[in-house]
Amino acid sequence: MDNSSSQYKSAVKVVKTLRDGGFEAFFAGGWVRDFVMGGARGGDIDIATSAVPDDIRRLFGRTVGVGEQFGVMIVLQDGTPFEAATFRADVGAADGRHPESVVYTDAKNDALRRDFTINGMFYDPLSGEVIDYVEGRLGIEERVVKAIGDPELRFREDYLRMLRAVRFAARFGFAIHGDTLAAIKGAAARIGAISAERVFAEMNKMLTGLNPHKSIELLQRSGLLAHILPEVERLCGVEQPAQFHPEGDVFVHTVKTLSFLPESPPAALAWAALLHDIGKPSTMTVTDRIRFNNHNHAGARMAEGIFKRLRAPNALSEAVVSMVENHMNFMNVARMRLSTLKKFLSRDTIRDELGLHYADCMSSHGDLDNYYFVGEKLANFKAEEIKPPPLVTGRDLIAMGLTPGPAFGKILGEIYDLQLEDKIATREEALTAARGLVL
Repeated sequence: MDNSSSQYKSAVKVVKTLRDGGFEAFFAGGWVRDFVMGGARGGDIDIATSAVPDDIRRLFGRTVGVGEQFGVMIVLQDGTPFEAATFRADVGAADGRHPESVVYTDAKNDALRRDFTINGMFYDPLSGEVIDYVEGRLGIEERVVKAIGDPELRFREDYLRMLRAVRFAARFGFAIHGDTLAAIKGAAARIGAISAERVFAEMNKMLTGLNPHKSIELLQRSGLLAHILPEVERLCGVEQPAQFHPEGDVFVHTVKTLSFLPESPPAALAWAALLHDIGKPSTMTVTDRIRFNNHNHAGARMAEGIFKRLRAPNALSEAVVSMVENHMNFMNVARMRLSTLKKFLSRDTIRDELGLHYADCMSSHGDLDNYYFVGEKLANFKAEEIKPPPLVTGRDLIAMGLTPGPAFGKILGEIYDLQLEDKIATREEALTAARGLVL
């Protein structure tokens, strides 16, 4: 976002209104961090101010007290909502998430209660000055995520901050400061105090953001992975046959798979890449070589359980479970009957599955023959060829005198396969084939 954007201009109006009312007001949080880093300044612009909620309500026509007890108000300016939060210091954190109470304070003390130095700076849009009480610019120069003040205290205030440290480090390619990382390792088990919904939301941001592979590596190194996704932690040290997986064990392969995803991947693709091989530890056998027979089926069941535990959206769960279940089918595509291939290509998740197959191959043996085969078929087939409307329906079978029952599905399936095989092309041909099966 540049300074000519409508959102920026509206945010400046909010600051100016607060200043004209006799209060301090600055931009705060992630926007300021990204501004200092010189990157794209997208996303929300948050306002930090000395004005208390009653002052904010009085100065602006439309406000919503979304967290008024903590000094947080939403101000609607030019149709855009902005969070305006009173400078505050938090007192206590009994539940590892919410402060027991807050006291209003000044800008410096407000900065000192924030999570990481890179997120603790303010920006004055009227003067163009960056206000840095916490050495945030130094953290950016040194490329380090460092807790403000005592890291153990910062995490006790909200244990979700441990995941945020990992996400920021991975996103920007930063290291986590030694003391901050040590505090995370010491408190990793306490991530269980955070609701499943908040954990899922943070994990989803990691996986669909920049460098998801680095997020998983950092989660494992910090000890958090074992408490959030023990199924993924158990991939560590699980050996694979070297002729197919020269890269190493299943965890190494999984991390590498994530590294081959497109930038900011879709959620279903990212989660499927993370979970596609979680069934391997439970299905590992050693005969002529290491094998993981039916690991895709075991993994699909495990993925379903993971999403249920994390209270993830049902649509995402269904898509990922299906992708994990079917990811091994790519090895058969060149030998499939035309009808089977068309059904495979008609899957709602096929584009994401193709992306998963690419990453899976690139992170292991490197053979992309099946990837190119499927890509070519998708390019050449028209949508109506892959998934045409059926030429006959159950009503047609009833008209032929067949009573609805288990045979319906079998007959309709066989007719549809003939249609997909291009062996029948008209309704009359389909009805003739159906009569032959009914009689």
